[in-house]
Amino acid sequence: MTKLVITGMGAITPIGIGVDTYWENLLAGKTGINTWQNIDPEELPVKFGGECLDFVAKEHMPRKLSSEMDRFMQMAYVAAGMAIEDAGGITDPYRTGITVGTALNGIQTITETERKYSQSEFKRVGPRFLPKSLGNVCASQIAIANDIHGPSMTLNTACASGGDAITLSSLWLKAGMADVMVVVGAEAAEEPILIQSLAAAQALSTNNDNPTTACRPFDVSRDGFVIGEGAGALVIETEEHAKARGAKIYAELAGCGNNTDAYHPVTPRPDGEGEILCMKQAIEMAGIKPSQIGYINTHGTATHKGDIVEILAIKEVFGDAAGDVIINSTKPATGHMMGAGGVTEVITCVKAIQEGIVPGTLNLENKDPECDLNVIAENTKADLKYAMSNAFGFGGQNSSILVGKYTE
Repeated sequence: MTKLVITGMGAITPIGIGVDTYWENLLAGKTGINTWQNIDPEELPVKFGGECLDFVAKEHMPRKLSSEMDRFMQMAYVAAGMAIEDAGGITDPYRTGITVGTALNGIQTITETERKYSQSEFKRVGPRFLPKSLGNVCASQIAIANDIHGPSMTLNTACASGGDAITLSSLWLKAGMADVMVVVGAEAAEEPILIQSLAAAQALSTNNDNPTTACRPFDVSRDGFVIGEGAGALVIETEEHAKARGAKIYAELAGCGNNTDAYHPVTPRPDGEGEILCMKQAIEMAGIKPSQIGYINTHGTATHKGDIVEILAIKEVFGDAAGDVIINSTKPATGHMMGAGGVTEVITCVKAIQEGIVPGTLNLENKDPECDLNVIAENTKADLKYAMSNAFGFGGQNSSILVGKYTE
């Protein structure tokens, strides 16, 4: 069976630009969640989120090029460039492909254009509207910049988009359609219409008085998720190709899971069946036992039902070993980055394996009795062979990605 490895990583997050800065700030317990700066919070029911305030597109690309992209594309473009450079560049353009995962595509361009159009005396829309709002143009811009000619696909599976982009890339590699895949997850969701809608659905935390500690996964006081923005990128390739070119290898991409609940457009199945089967699928693909997995970076969004269902699912999958698995959520640091989170949280798993330490879950003060597993509040040292990242999205979309310490 074809072994797949990770050879490049890049990240744009609310707690830092670049994988090293992101990781250092995770371990330092920093959060990027605070009162909105890029939008006016005055009339919003939720006045805070996780923004990449250090990211200024024109500092990373020509001004003209940045003006041709939605913000999610800008961050994806830069994160992809980081990962490609980290991997040592593109060796064969026609055997290299790209997948992009995003839940919302160019929602900022769409809503901003509509606002200007409805308020303007002259009803005109510029020629850049469509390419800035289409999700697949993000992959196109990255391909143009890096001369990538292989398979290309853009996935929209809500908050599972980033993880599903990894899964699709692995299938292409195993099918022999490419030797190398660039995988990107990206989102720019600080948009008033979206915030109003999610607040009306009672999905968001409304703790406006304490924004930096509002995201509280698995805590008894949790009251919803916090929107975040950002991008993550990986370079994944066959072991054979990576070794032939002398690439450094960060980790093995050991297994992937994908399925759907077929239950409800926005609510997870109460019995966790879809999440259970998804994790089992990734473990079966890896050919390992659940007890070999030492760490799970959970979906852990801090919604009341979602956190409980995920814990129930983990108990079912891991059985007697469930209490031995280190569990955390990194969303209190970054917010819920939707399509981006599925990739940045896999990066977190890779770094945890490499460094032998798992970042604590911020703001976990009084653990919910129904979340009675080893959810850590403090950084915890661990000798890890395998780590799993879960990403579960609206529509019943489930993704589980399993990475392992690389051995020849």
